[in-house]
Amino acid sequence: MIYTSPHSNISNIIGTSAEDIDTRKQGSDRYLLMAVVILMTFGMLAVYSSIAFFAETKSTTAGQLIIGHLVKLGIAFIGMLILSKFNYHTLAKFSRVGMVVSLFLLMAVLAFGTEQFGARRWLNIAGFSFQPSMVASVALILHVCVLLSEKQEYIKDFKKTFLPIMFWVILTCGLIGLEDFSSAGILMVICLVIMFIGRVSVIQLGALIAIGILGGVLLVGQSTNRQDRIDQYITQVKDIPSDHFIQGSGYQAQQAHIAIAKGELLGVGIGKSTQRDFLPAPYNDFIFAIIAEEYGLVGTMTLILMFTLILFRGVVFIARNAEDHLGSLLAVGCTLMIVLYGFVNAGVASGILPVTGLPMPFVSYGGTSMLFAGGMVGILLNISKHNRDRRPLFYG
Repeated sequence: MIYTSPHSNISNIIGTSAEDIDTRKQGSDRYLLMAVVILMTFGMLAVYSSIAFFAETKSTTAGQLIIGHLVKLGIAFIGMLILSKFNYHTLAKFSRVGMVVSLFLLMAVLAFGTEQFGARRWLNIAGFSFQPSMVASVALILHVCVLLSEKQEYIKDFKKTFLPIMFWVILTCGLIGLEDFSSAGILMVICLVIMFIGRVSVIQLGALIAIGILGGVLLVGQSTNRQDRIDQYITQVKDIPSDHFIQGSGYQAQQAHIAIAKGELLGVGIGKSTQRDFLPAPYNDFIFAIIAEEYGLVGTMTLILMFTLILFRGVVFIARNAEDHLGSLLAVGCTLMIVLYGFVNAGVASGILPVTGLPMPFVSYGGTSMLFAGGMVGILLNISKHNRDRRPLFYG
């Protein structure tokens, strides 16, 4: 049986043939690492500026919280370096175990999870709080990539390929969506892209899209909070008096827009934000608005540029030139997971998207998302070490 590899799908998209590629081992992608370090630096400054009000509600100090943030950044960075040395093929061997554990954690959070900001997304174990949805997201991406890589010879077979993959995707996204609709939606999109690159039948993907849309409608319908957010997003009116949204669901977006408007081109200056006292979760969900206020358009464009660079390096170089199918698919999945979270966070603060509550990787305050974002970059760095490299554009 003759089949086309995921390398060919990626190459067709970006216009590169496999004949142009040499096989050689090289160092990790330094441009990817540079982008992550810049994002972390922005995050340290923005979190320190926006954490004061949160510190008062927690009966602690901004200094203590920023130290905690730095510790989490350090752990994420160390984890990233460790995983960059850990062959991704070894991780693939544990993909099914990871799925079983993550599904157990998702069911546990539904029964015993801690509710914060109106959502039950956190699970406390021995005093350690984390979000199982992040664990499940990474596990699902890894497992889908493994299944697609293993089933290339009969990739169009509905029973042998599509049904097994669909089982894990629908079950995982469904459990996540019960409490975290936005994360489930992004995860579904990533899985669809990976499956498309992995040459799954377009007709079968269309069926999965239809199931995803139906599931999304049902999940929105069972939550008044989600309905309010979507209604507010659809019915935005610029000329409504400023006090109209004070008690409504549009208050968060309104305050974010004010912060962005105040920033103009160069911003009001480091640590001089005023909207941090009015924005809910300015250190997390709306940290992009704080950066826009303090650093202006220049600062926000720098952030967007860094995420674009991660997307470019992850797909155009690392995924395209990976040494095997698994590396290509996994590179696309990890890259999209990081970049989509960043773009959605920026889109929410800018009013382009409805309020979702997703953090910006490496920038927002947090532990679980930071750790797993670092892990995904580590996987990307490991894949880049074994690229079939045809002299990247930025290398001399």
